[in-house]
Amino acid sequence: MPKRVDHEQRRRHIADALLRVAATQGLHTAGFREVAAEAGVSVRLVQYYFQTKEQLLLFGLRRVGEQFAERVLPRLATAGLPAAGRERIEFVLLATLPLDAESRSLHVLYNQYFALALTDSSLAAQPYGSDPDALEAWLIEQLRACQADGQLPPEQDLADEALAILALGVGLGNAILGGRRSADDARRVLARHLDHRLGPPR
Repeated sequence: MPKRVDHEQRRRHIADALLRVAATQGLHTAGFREVAAEAGVSVRLVQYYFQTKEQLLLFGLRRVGEQFAERVLPRLATAGLPAAGRERIEFVLLATLPLDAESRSLHVLYNQYFALALTDSSLAAQPYGSDPDALEAWLIEQLRACQADGQLPPEQDLADEALAILALGVGLGNAILGGRRSADDARRVLARHLDHRLGPPR
């Protein structure tokens, strides 16, 4: 009996190879030949699953989000944190910062895709660029729980608050990548901001 091929798994395997090449050499260098070599497959197989580099890039973008979820969700489920609130916010935001090799790679990839989307209409048209960001939506729900618990004034605009927190996270992440701030600096600044806005951990 012929071996059954999991085509979705094959596509993920190839896209993950793209991301590994991009994380070390840049998206602009990740052609079919380089991706095939990294994935340990033929160029023809890469072309079978992705007829164009654009298709491969778009699928790779989806994998960036999936890899972040694969990194954070299991840890969040076993962290013993309250169901919602400041502690969960800090935990997830710290997971987005480039504090280890894995998170650094994801941060570099996110920045590369963002830069490319500024001039590539096909990437800009993706949910990544146009729809509400999943992390922002999650953060708003967490802030809503904080508001219900009296940690934020009832008149506070939660979307603005979420945007400010996310902007801080992006800035801290880039400062770490650029060598201008240490991981300890980032942890301290984030904790101070959350203490100021939401109070200390309970």
